[in-house]
Parts: sequence; C-alpha cells; structure tokens
Amino acid sequence: MKPVRALLGLALAAALALPTHAAPAAKSRWIGGWTAGLMSDPKGALPEGAEDVTLRQVVRVTAGGGRIRLRLTNAFGTTPLVVDSVRVGLAGERATAQVLAGSDKPVTFSGRAQVIVPAGASYLSDPIALPVKPLTRLAVSFHLPKRPSESTLHWVANTTGWLAKGDRTANADLADAQKIDHWHNLAGVEVEADARASVVLAFGDSITDGHGATPNLDDRWTDVLAQRLQADPRARHIAVLNTGISGNRLLSSGSNPGGLSRLDRDVFSQPGVKTIILLLGINDIGALSREPGPITPEKRQAVVEGLAAGYTQVIERAHAKGIKVIGATLLPFAGNKYYRSDAEADADRQAVNRWIRTSGAFDAVIDFDQITRDPARPLNMRSEYDSGDLLHPGPAGYRAMGEAIPLDLLLKFSK
Repeated sequence: MKPVRALLGLALAAALALPTHAAPAAKSRWIGGWTAGLMSDPKGALPEGAEDVTLRQVVRVTAGGGRIRLRLTNAFGTTPLVVDSVRVGLAGERATAQVLAGSDKPVTFSGRAQVIVPAGASYLSDPIALPVKPLTRLAVSFHLPKRPSESTLHWVANTTGWLAKGDRTANADLADAQKIDHWHNLAGVEVEADARASVVLAFGDSITDGHGATPNLDDRWTDVLAQRLQADPRARHIAVLNTGISGNRLLSSGSNPGGLSRLDRDVFSQPGVKTIILLLGINDIGALSREPGPITPEKRQAVVEGLAAGYTQVIERAHAKGIKVIGATLLPFAGNKYYRSDAEADADRQAVNRWIRTSGAFDAVIDFDQITRDPARPLNMRSEYDSGDLLHPGPAGYRAMGEAIPLDLLLKFSK
C-alpha cells in the first residue's frame, strides 16, 4: 500500500504544481435590446371577435449582436395564452407591415413552434440566428388562435402594428390588415451582444413613453439618446430601454401599475442594466386634484415626502443589484389641461426637484427642468419645446432632453 500511496502523493503534488489558468472571459452576453412597460386591459384592446388572428408588431432594438431571442408575456392574463406560431424578421418601409425578403425567421420555444404561456408568466424563446445592428427595426409576427381573456399590453406604442385574419405570420406583407397602435403580449427582445455591452434604462411616465412624439419616427428622448450613443465610437456598447408608461405614478396605481409595484417586472428583470434614469412623479403631484375633498397642505406635503421616500426605495433596491440611478428633475407644467397646475402645484414640483438636486441620494442628476423651462416664465415649458398641451414636450423638446444627457456619465456607469 505504501508504494501506491506514495505514487498518489506524487501525482497530487504534480497536479498542484501545474500552472493554473483563469477560465476564458465570456465573449458575449445577453442584454435587453427592446422592451416596453406593461399594463393590463380588461377589454383586451383587441377588437371583439379577434379569433384566429395574426399580430405583426414593429420594434426597434438599440443593441447589436449575432442572435436575438423574444420574450412573450401573459403577465396580466387570467388564462393561459396560446400562441401557435411566431416569426421575426427585419421590418420594411416605415408604417407598413412589410418584412424584408430573406430576413424572416421562425421562432421556437424549447424547439417547438407553439407556446402556451401560463397566466401571470413570461416565456423566453430559443435563440434566433438573426444578426442585428443597433437601431434595427424588427417585425415580430405571431398567431393567436383565441382572443386573450385579459390582454397584457403597452398602450402608447407610437408605432403602427397590424392585425390580420388567419395565420399569416410568414407573409411578406399584410397590406390589407387592420392597423393597431398598441404592443400586445410582447415584453422584450434580447440581443446576444459584446461581453462589455450594458443597458441604460429609462423609467418614467408619458414624458418617457413619448406622448407628443411623432408616430413611427422614433423621436422620443430615449430614441435621441440611443442615436447619440451609436454615433459615439466610445459608447456603441450601451443600449437604451424605455419602460415609460403614460399616466404612470410612482406611489400608486391608476389605469396602470404604480412605479414601485412594477420595479421587478419592468426594470430589474431586464438583463444588462447598469444605469436607471428615473423621471417619475409629475402625475403624483397633479393627480391630487382628482381625489375627493380639498387639497390641503397636509395632503401636498404627504405627496412631496412620499416621492422622496419612493425615490429612495428605487435607489436602495437598484444599488443592491449594482445599478446606478440618475435622478431627473420634473418638467414645468403650468397651465396644462390634465390636472392641477397652479402656483401651489408648482411649489410642490419645485420642492421635489430641490430634493432631487440636493439630497445626494442619486448617483447623478439630469436637470430636465432647467433644460425645458422658459427663462421668462419659469413655471412654463418653452413654447418651442411644447407639444401643445403645456405638459408633454414635442419632438424638439424631446431632442433637447436627449441631447442634454452627458454620455461621459453613462460611459462611467457602464463599467
């Protein structure tokens, strides 16, 4: 036994003496290339009788890579979502249902064409060998044999989609299809990108969602930011995701889930996020006018303090995941037609902005208020930036916002 033990000892010593090498670094990683904030619609948003239909929806990815995968969602569904077939290809001419010839690919889920997404769940597809460049527009088509019992959707797509009878997912065009303007049951497109790729995620309300932007032209402030990143050779590895929802509030839910309640689903589930830009709170301030009873100083103070506490919650949870949070100040909204916008409402907005600027809670601050306000009438947005409703910027305002974000800051946080 002694010779055997001696040999084993020599072998172990020799093995320990061999040089060790670290595992090779990953050459790629999956990151979010496109997403949208999700909400429910009890009526389904699809027209009554929408059985056996094909949905074709156009999205623009902000990351590039050799493969993609889709994430279907039934987050708010009450019964399983059955999808018979899914295909994806490069979108053709804007505002059409065209798919570029030769680009169309079938999508599978665990090797199968059909997928059944349980109520409350999402489902990730198998990887698809479809190389994409940043800012590529994709056409995602899927066939629904039955109308969803309760649709999971994003309401303000600002991008034309299409609804056609039958399984026409493989058709190169759907010229006779009905137009739709929501994104249905599609939660994301992930891209297999370079290993150093990362995501900056915009978390907000209609001003992030793009109310007032031009349909089908991708001119929200997040679009402008994505274009700037791709124009800078240092920053092409940074993608942009937009999780804005029109009407969203940070502290409470209304026609859509409140900001704090959707953090896990819409923000922390996104792969590759290194930075969050948080622009949320103007609806919390304005919506006091919709509550019963007078607007008392105590109610106003509760909203201001609640927003500060809510921001702190987002920051603490993001930091625990190694994510930086940039606070964005709330834009001027005097005179808007949606809710309270008097001097008291503006005083509340100013108090919140003061906290954002001076608390030191955020990793950095972007002063959208300073960028968009009229120097001669600081309670108002600059007229050239206004969409016409005194609340939402138009394309010029969104461009000013997107151009004001320091790329060096995002580069620093992307490491």
